[in-house]
Amino acid sequence: MDYQVPQFIEVEDKLVGPLTLKQFLYVAGSAGLCIIFFSYLSFFFAFVLSIPVAGFGLALAFYKINGKPFIDVLEAGFNYYTSKRLMLWKYTAPTKEENNAAAAASAAAETAARPVRGAPRLTRGKLSELAWSLDVPMGAESAPQRRSDS
Repeated sequence: MDYQVPQFIEVEDKLVGPLTLKQFLYVAGSAGLCIIFFSYLSFFFAFVLSIPVAGFGLALAFYKINGKPFIDVLEAGFNYYTSKRLMLWKYTAPTKEENNAAAAASAAAETAARPVRGAPRLTRGKLSELAWSLDVPMGAESAPQRRSDS
């Protein structure tokens, strides 16, 4: 018996025109709140209050940050600011053993960084010769045969 495996499960269905249900609710809620402002307040105050409400509703409906919906980012920010955080740093002066170990490590790193005397240096010319010799096959079997017409 064959079963169909659902595909595109991350894509939400468009229920109200080109909008998903969540997008429609965000836009309708902000529009409803703006209508309430305009019906109960003077035009100036209603206009001043409805601009941020409409912007917030549109951001909730359509704005994404790094591919995540704006509501998820708001939730993460709210959880970050309301959770308890305790960060302490107490300075302790390094001991003589730690200073000696750090000095020994820096001296070892410095000696390892110095070039060894007598070691062959790889120049650009030698590097290109090496690359050419690796690209060109060597040996009698793989060498191209030349004809001599004489």
